[in-house]
Amino acid sequence: MQFGRVNDSLLNNIDFTLPDPKDNLLVLPGLPAANLSVYIGAPRWGMKEWVGPLYPKGTKEANYLEEYPHHFNCIEFNATHYKIYDPLTIGKWKARVNRKDFKFCPKVPQSISHYSSLVNAQDQTTAFLEGILALEENLGPIFLQLGENYSPNRRENLYKYLQNLPTDLQWYLELRHPDWFNNPAVTKELFDTLRQLKIGAVITDTAGRRDCVHMQLPTPGSMVRFVGNSLHPTDYKRMDDWVERIDKWAKNGLQELYFFMHMQDEMAYVEATVYFIDKLKEVCGISVPKPVFQPRQQSLF
Repeated sequence: MQFGRVNDSLLNNIDFTLPDPKDNLLVLPGLPAANLSVYIGAPRWGMKEWVGPLYPKGTKEANYLEEYPHHFNCIEFNATHYKIYDPLTIGKWKARVNRKDFKFCPKVPQSISHYSSLVNAQDQTTAFLEGILALEENLGPIFLQLGENYSPNRRENLYKYLQNLPTDLQWYLELRHPDWFNNPAVTKELFDTLRQLKIGAVITDTAGRRDCVHMQLPTPGSMVRFVGNSLHPTDYKRMDDWVERIDKWAKNGLQELYFFMHMQDEMAYVEATVYFIDKLKEVCGISVPKPVFQPRQQSLF
């Protein structure tokens, strides 16, 4: 993800402090949830750099999907952003995962999110949903990402579209235009509306757009897109801060967390995920299966 990236030379001068909105108390009851579900994944199910260190040596690209669920329990399902797939194709992907607790988190097609202004998009939305429903128990939250040019001037279109979404599915919304966050009245209206509709808010933690790290919880769940910088020292401090915040949320009633790693370096996805999961266990007592590296071959000479 290139959104919000800055030159590494600037990273030590950025305030990475996570805000703590008081409105989160409206959805967090103040006591731990009976069952907190935590899912941690990557943006796609394989890179060639993973073959050898993570996937068995010789794994073909066509077989990455079978290997990925051995290491992660969810996927940021970006394939659906570029095309509406039929149920047969989606069902084949589901069958290859063969893990009931695994979650796909489909991204709404860009034909809807970026090119329709969310007007007259019902037929496309229906076709999209008909496809992803083939995921059945492997269907996680669906997230709608609007482009940087989608400003609050079109918020009536957005709110009307959200109001017509099926309520038996989970939804998260990601916004990027700065005007959603720099006008307190607009921001309050946005998150009040999401709270009323029981739609979650994606938190995009990227160095160059700290306004998108709003930390709002319109529902007792959170979807985080963490954009690191190839394990720059600030990445570790940022992940530590996230673990502390998740611990606070968990103690106050957070019910689910989806946390997606984004890194420029392909192996950094894996190393960051292992570090983050280890910290969750150490600080929060939260256990999540983590990537397992392939054993190194011992030389016979």
